[in-house]
Amino acid sequence: MPETTEDKTAVKIRNRRVHMANERTFLAWIRTSIGVMAFGFVVEKFALFIKQISYFLGRTGAPGDHAIPSQGYSSIFGIFLVALGALMGVLAFIRYKRVERQIDTDTYQPSLILDILLTISVLAIGIFLVIYLIHSI
Repeated sequence: MPETTEDKTAVKIRNRRVHMANERTFLAWIRTSIGVMAFGFVVEKFALFIKQISYFLGRTGAPGDHAIPSQGYSSIFGIFLVALGALMGVLAFIRYKRVERQIDTDTYQPSLILDILLTISVLAIGIFLVIYLIHSI
């Protein structure tokens, strides 16, 4: 039985909606990756701020008494977060293109790689912050 033009139009409209949903998902992942990078940037700059405050407070003490600010892990942690956000952006684009191709060929298979990466990252960040805060008490 030949396909009617009405059936072809319905398929195009359905695919358009699915493609738009895929694009919204991609943009949500991009927003998340930008948020992770911004948080990493803030953590890194906060470490610089703490070092400057420590240096300033050390210089205003007794003459010859210079406090050496501790290195801490916040600089490394901030750089790690920026790199993680950039990696998430790249993986989001790869996922977007793969899903786009699967939608066109009607072979969509869900993938959990990006979801697992984000979950593990958030868990690792939470554990690191809890340990860091416990040791700073």
